[in-house]
Amino acid sequence: MKKTMKRMLMVVLFLGALSTTFTSITNVSAKEISGWIQQQTNSLFHYQSDSSEESFRSIRLAKKGMNHFAAKTRYISSQQVEGPSTIEEAMDLSQYPRETVLATGYTAGVESTGKDASHPMYGITYSGVKVKRDLYSTIAADLSVYPLGTILYIPDYGFGVVADKGSAITGNKIDLYYETVEDVYEEWGKKHVEVYVVKRGEGKLSEETLSTLNNNEALQVFRQDYKG
Repeated sequence: MKKTMKRMLMVVLFLGALSTTFTSITNVSAKEISGWIQQQTNSLFHYQSDSSEESFRSIRLAKKGMNHFAAKTRYISSQQVEGPSTIEEAMDLSQYPRETVLATGYTAGVESTGKDASHPMYGITYSGVKVKRDLYSTIAADLSVYPLGTILYIPDYGFGVVADKGSAITGNKIDLYYETVEDVYEEWGKKHVEVYVVKRGEGKLSEETLSTLNNNEALQVFRQDYKG
């Protein structure tokens, strides 16, 4: 910048000296030459001003772009950190009625159903759907209390959909499906628990309905916590 100004000053001085010589030779007035010199000088300064302003504008736009990117990065990071880590945090369970039940665990095997893997109805519930440990698991209940298709949320277990019944499951009792006997003892056992009645069933349940529930996009992030 300083070098450019110095050069322009030298040009102006040179033009001044030239004007004196030119006037003496051509009789053109000094005023006319002075006006011409002023015009050229203004033109040079105008160019320099436009160039500086354009440079400043480019820097300003670049900075604005960097700020926008930084804000977006913080937003993405914030979303990753602040998302709910459990279904309880993601849902407002307080909107559902609560009931206390005695919950036990069961499997599809002989120890719970009297059927082994060779039985044609092995793993098939009263509703006709297959037993499943998933985001929405199949559970058994007294159908006069919780009809087929009733959806309960059981803390420490997850969503349970009433798909089965049992001779020992009467009143406010429910049976939670697990894949193995070891899982029943290690993860549940037998205990009283307060459950949330998310939806009362209409007396039926299909594989299609159960599949739709388990593929709920809004809850897929939690599915691996429950899927067997």
